[in-house]
Amino acid sequence: MQLTAKLILILPIQSGSGKNGQWKKQDIIVETDGQYPKKVCITVWGNNIDESLLKIGNLLKIDINIESREYNNKWYTSITARKIELANMKTQKKSKDINGKADTDEDDWSTIDPEDLKFDSLDDINKGGWQKINPEDLKPYL
Repeated sequence: MQLTAKLILILPIQSGSGKNGQWKKQDIIVETDGQYPKKVCITVWGNNIDESLLKIGNLLKIDINIESREYNNKWYTSITARKIELANMKTQKKSKDINGKADTDEDDWSTIDPEDLKFDSLDDINKGGWQKINPEDLKPYL
């Protein structure tokens, strides 16, 4: 499963040794988005603990495992992270446009001269393929 949520709390690293050697884990608390946000405690084990990603406020994309176990007739559920990455990171390589400039998913409006956006009249707009919109038609969307 995959979960996208904002990191809101980082608990201390716990470590110890067992029959398989040394171990370490860290619990993090994330909060989902939406009308009814949920807080979720996720355990991050061993090499998956990446302090550069685990910063309060980061929006994380987390691949998780959910598992329940029974102990003394009570059930306990754990959520562990398999993989964590920043949710807004670009995972694909950037391509270049015909001018050799890096092509990004975001528009760069800093190079547009506001004077180029001005029209002398509504006729200029209509010639450009724009349609006149009746303000009454927009009321259901406001």
